Amino acid sequence: MTTEEPSAAASLQVGGKDDALEQRLEAELTAFNTAATGAAQPEEFSVRVTAGDGELLGGLTGWTWGGLCGVELLWVGEDQRHAGWGSKLMRAAEEQAARRGCTDMIVSSYTFQAPAFYRKLGFREAGRLPGVPGGHADVYLHKVIGA
Repeated sequence: MTTEEPSAAASLQVGGKDDALEQRLEAELTAFNTAATGAAQPEEFSVRVTAGDGELLGGLTGWTWGGLCGVELLWVGEDQRHAGWGSKLMRAAEEQAARRGCTDMIVSSYTFQAPAFYRKLGFREAGRLPGVPGGHADVYLHKVIGA
């Protein structure tokens, strides 16, 4: 087995946010994933709640790909929590996912955030990374849409 050595002219750089690198990596990985799965490119979506004066009360961002819907971010303003907006945002995301042909949804939530909220919506814990961040855990949740 032969392992290629890195080119002497190549260099490794560590830096801050790099939009050009991010775009290139997304394009390369999307092409690889599409070739491996036959699934089309991921499609992003958003759901927002705004007050009559235009103030943002809450929102959700996510994506769909290959029958899977991933919730990236979900936030509801502190003064609007427990008013049902989180559930409404998630229902709207689930409906959007179903329209796009998805059968499953996934979300990640730290233990100090809202794993119990997602469980109430029918999500089940699929995995857990203990100790991060700072002694908490990252909880991975899954739901079969329509179940």
